[in-house]
Amino acid sequence: MLVRDGVVLGVERRRRWPDALKLEILGEVGVNGWTVSDVARRHDITRQHLYEWRRALKRKGLWPAKAPARFVEVPTTEALPATTAPPEAVISEVRIVLRSGRELHCSADLDDASLRRLLHVLETA
Repeated sequence: MLVRDGVVLGVERRRRWPDALKLEILGEVGVNGWTVSDVARRHDITRQHLYEWRRALKRKGLWPAKAPARFVEVPTTEALPATTAPPEAVISEVRIVLRSGRELHCSADLDDASLRRLLHVLETA
């Protein structure tokens, strides 16, 4: 409670967060598909807190500069057609780098629906 000159002004919202707890909370982003917004709501903080914590922890050397690669399971509703290409055929590959730094390597002839589904999974993971 915030009291000044004997008058109750309201409840003080300022909280102190140790670095270990910040790391634990930041580690929840991406788990079970949780977004930054989900984690912020769960801990009753703003998304901006999480972004600022990450910047501050990077400056202190406590947050890895680049997260290790992680494979994400992509749920499919239909079986993807099996394609067989002759050995002499050239299969072109596309490399897409997202703003988060994650990369997607896929065949250039991947259909739009599958590509959208893969990008959605990577952006929310």
